Amino acid sequence: MKLAILLVDHGSRLDAANNLLPDVAEVVRVGSPPGTIVHYAHMEMASPTIDEGIDACVKEGATEILVHPYFLGPGNHSTKDIPRLVEEAAHRHSGLRTVITEPLGLHPKLVEVVLERIESARFRPHPAAR
Repeated sequence: MKLAILLVDHGSRLDAANNLLPDVAEVVRVGSPPGTIVHYAHMEMASPTIDEGIDACVKEGATEILVHPYFLGPGNHSTKDIPRLVEEAAHRHSGLRTVITEPLGLHPKLVEVVLERIESARFRPHPAAR
């Protein structure tokens, strides 16, 4: 069984927002076991789409795709929209197994990141103080 990971975010009209996910995918690729296929997709508003992401994984030989909603909480997008879009895209590929992971959620490492961001902001000059 050839494993792929597909990271999915919301997608945005702003390129700066969309440009983050390819970087996240590269870090995931480096941290994954050798041979793991890693792609990314945007749920809407930008390319690659979920259809395109699943097609790319299958083209590289994936028979199982773990889809990770790169979202904070279990809202409609991560619990309904993404599973529906994945099922529609996977239906075109006979024998393909797809699994949707939980979103990022409440995790101690995320709390560490929040606290780190807060701490670094404390020492930036206030815009009015310039």
